[in-house]
Amino acid sequence: MKKKSFVTLLLVLLSLVLLSACGVFQEVEAPSATLEAIPLETQAAGVATTAPVEPTAAPEVATEPAAEEPTAALATEEATTVPPTEEPTATPTPAGVAQVFTIDSAASQVRFEIDEDLRGALNTVVGTTDQVAGQLSVNLADLSQTQVGVIQINARTLTTDNDFRNRAINNEILDTGQFEFITFTPTAVEGLPASATVGETINFSLVGDLTIRDITMPATFTVEATAVSETQITGTATAVVNRTDFDLQIPSVPSVANVEEEVELYIDFTANAS
Repeated sequence: MKKKSFVTLLLVLLSLVLLSACGVFQEVEAPSATLEAIPLETQAAGVATTAPVEPTAAPEVATEPAAEEPTAALATEEATTVPPTEEPTATPTPAGVAQVFTIDSAASQVRFEIDEDLRGALNTVVGTTDQVAGQLSVNLADLSQTQVGVIQINARTLTTDNDFRNRAINNEILDTGQFEFITFTPTAVEGLPASATVGETINFSLVGDLTIRDITMPATFTVEATAVSETQITGTATAVVNRTDFDLQIPSVPSVANVEEEVELYIDFTANAS
């Protein structure tokens, strides 16, 4: 009986050593600073602005000898035959001007979902954070002008329902001590309609480069967005990535097995006019 107890104690100690080695007992580093959006460098989001044309100096006219003064009758006749001057044509007003919106982290959330076997039962791990930042520029009257800036997520703030898992994710899987941010850099916006109105929900794709740790891979988010008012846009962006593409290795931990390869990513955002 004593021998069995000793073996059990030895296994427990070995498990604790393994857990410590994989980072579950190491404290997660705090965020280095408050997350702020990278400014979207745009002027009217693609609206072409034409510089005013400098007036051309009138050509010089050779001076002729002074002619005799016309009689009053002749001057009156010439005045009546001069054609009227046409009124200048007014420049058309643009259909609309793009407006920059900034993601409100207090009203937004990023989350990932991945399935695993935990103690022999299927379990869905959900990690969340509100530390997301980014900007977009939108003109509802002309959505071809739409631009989306770099989206940042502070990976150090991702949490699940288990502290041991949180430490393993931060210290081992994502190595957030060295790579604090996950970024998505959009390169194209596809499938937008020509225009939208307040209250209308639209769907489109956001194509870009997703960087996790030191690996960058192409990714596409499917976006559903609604302009709830002239000054606020809400929506959800979803994507599925393969963790092996980013070399996200799951530490060998007792009671956890068969961790899914595909990771579902969600960005629930509220963006307010800047």
